[in-house]
Amino acid sequence: MVEQPTFSQAGTAAWYGTRHQGQRTASGERFDPKALTAAHPSLPFGTIARVTSIAYGGSVKVRINDRGPRTRGRIVDLSAQAASILKLRGAGIAQVKLEVFASDQ
Repeated sequence: MVEQPTFSQAGTAAWYGTRHQGQRTASGERFDPKALTAAHPSLPFGTIARVTSIAYGGSVKVRINDRGPRTRGRIVDLSAQAASILKLRGAGIAQVKLEVFASDQ
């Protein structure tokens, strides 16, 4: 039996630039562009989310540790490392599917 997500959302993702390195996130920890983290407007801090690139098909698991994105129309901001895995650093943005699974928590 295939596990169903407890939360699912599709839309545009972007990534944080290195200028944010060391700054405090909304959760209070310091931003590390090499960590697999992300900003989401409502998921609880510490939630592990699977982000899948619609075009590339690759996916990455990230931990929500910040609030955002602040740009209208985007659903998630990814760390530079997560963006690299999804091959979206060059374009800067990509269409993604974000899912939360109970087994990842």
